[in-house]
Amino acid sequence: MDKIFLCGMTFAAAHGVLPHEKEMRQRFVVDAELLLDLHAAGLHDDVAETVNYAEVYEIVRRTIEGAPKNLIESLAEDIAEQVLSTFSMIRGASITVHKPEAPIPGIFSDVGVCITRERKAP
Repeated sequence: MDKIFLCGMTFAAAHGVLPHEKEMRQRFVVDAELLLDLHAAGLHDDVAETVNYAEVYEIVRRTIEGAPKNLIESLAEDIAEQVLSTFSMIRGASITVHKPEAPIPGIFSDVGVCITRERKAP
């Protein structure tokens, strides 16, 4: 299976379990890996046979900058569901949501979740 990936999409938003996290925006970084067959797009050099990267970016942006959520797990699920429902040619999606400034005592470089979802058979 071929892949399209968008890495390091960065947004400021207010998500988290703690009350102050819903008031103060912090940085979220999203990586998306999309599984699909790119053979026809490569052979025909036709954008209609692939996925518009800007549209994927916009789905991610709207989700991250949208209504506050408690969990980054929920953000990842929403992104995966929207990507799979928007683009019928995508067979699976791995979505990673990073929250590098999560309010965890101690030193760390990143915290995040990565989910993988596949298109359900009709």
